Amino acid sequence: MKLKKNTIQKLKTAELVAKKDLKHIKEGPRNPVFLILDNIRSMYNVGAIFRTADAARVEKVFLCGITATPPRKEIEKTALKTIEYLPWEYRDDSKKLVLEFKDRGVQVVALEQTNISVSYKEFDFRKPLAIILGHEVDGISDNLLSLCDAAVEIPMHGIANSLNVSTACGIILFHII
Repeated sequence: MKLKKNTIQKLKTAELVAKKDLKHIKEGPRNPVFLILDNIRSMYNVGAIFRTADAARVEKVFLCGITATPPRKEIEKTALKTIEYLPWEYRDDSKKLVLEFKDRGVQVVALEQTNISVSYKEFDFRKPLAIILGHEVDGISDNLLSLCDAAVEIPMHGIANSLNVSTACGIILFHII
């Protein structure tokens, strides 16, 4: 069957990859946004966040605490080759990292439901910016929250009280950029 001129046609992976300038992707300009993954337990979530952070051209991802680091097949499965194109670093102490960002004048925002969280749609994000994403069950620790400039949340309108951390990351990043 021959397709008409204005018919929507899905691009194949080879066509999409052929359009990429890999040197520019690795070395080109990035958005002044940092992600702090604090004690993310699922390696699949870590990989999905790598993939989203790559798409949003974040400056760097910091893997902290119990968050696993590459190379791990579980991370690589969902990261889909983005690990080598996205700057990342492991830090054992999230608190030290947050204090370093604050000393440099970087706005530090927790993605967390707190007593003073505001909707991400209403918040005035400033760049450079560091977003903290916390443990899938326990969230961001109280001692780390106390260092943040603000806390934002994604309003939940259904029975679920939260989203998967990698999904929430994508919503926030693409809102910011």
